[in-house]
Amino acid sequence: MLFISTKLQSIPLIEQTSIVTMLIVTVLFFLVLLVLGILKSYKLRAENDRLSRSTTMSTEEDKKAYNDFRDGHLYDNY
Repeated sequence: MLFISTKLQSIPLIEQTSIVTMLIVTVLFFLVLLVLGILKSYKLRAENDRLSRSTTMSTEEDKKAYNDFRDGHLYDNY
């Protein structure tokens, strides 16, 4: 029995270098995803700021006096 257990231990099913390589590939993959997520977050924040500034400009336009567009000759005034 001792001979079988030592024989099984000498057969490496997965070598240490392959485990390290798989871990490095996995870490690099998730690192790329993290960097892409951070860049997307900055782009979305910049777009949000730009849209907030544009909505403040549109609210200033909304405060102007309303002009009735139905006074033209194409509309019947009832």
